[in-house]
Amino acid sequence: MAKYMLVSFKGCPWVQRSAIVLREKNVPFEFRHIEPDNRPDWFLAISPHKKVPVMRIDDKDSLFESNAINEYLDETIEPRLHPADPIQRAINRAWTDYVPTFSAAVTGCAYSPTQEAYEAAVAKMPDAFGRLEKALEKQGSGPFFNGASYSMVDAAYAPFLQRYFYLDRVKPLGLIEKFPRLKAWAEALVARPSTHSFP
Repeated sequence: MAKYMLVSFKGCPWVQRSAIVLREKNVPFEFRHIEPDNRPDWFLAISPHKKVPVMRIDDKDSLFESNAINEYLDETIEPRLHPADPIQRAINRAWTDYVPTFSAAVTGCAYSPTQEAYEAAVAKMPDAFGRLEKALEKQGSGPFFNGASYSMVDAAYAPFLQRYFYLDRVKPLGLIEKFPRLKAWAEALVARPSTHSFP
């Protein structure tokens, strides 16, 4: 098997997405943490966008952007986390493409400089939650996005739903309770060991 190294900032949810996929596939890998304000030259040489995550393969090839890394891992390592059906696979990919919008809506309040900005950020959460609630209704019953089978969509959203629960503990928001399917899904993801595999 190839040798994998995942380069990260401490606590970066985008890197966590790839760490989750690696854990779900039982693939050993090395974490290498760098400081956001002190990005070393070796990192800048392998990261075209100057961002994390970057995954090194066998000390020679570098992949970047969490979606691209995760798609590569799913194409090359069993078990496959994408659905076999091409239509379901395309739907799943579309929902992983929504993650940046979801992330901005759900964790944006953590970066609000004023109470007014905080309230404006929190006001964006119900729309993001409602979109996923409807998607989960269409996907059927089961603890995961596709029902009984854990998928790439689950790995993509787990870090951000985990952060919602953290923010809710710090300053109660009480929003996810209004979306029962989303709440059940989020709780299933947060309970999964792979979600907590990120140092």
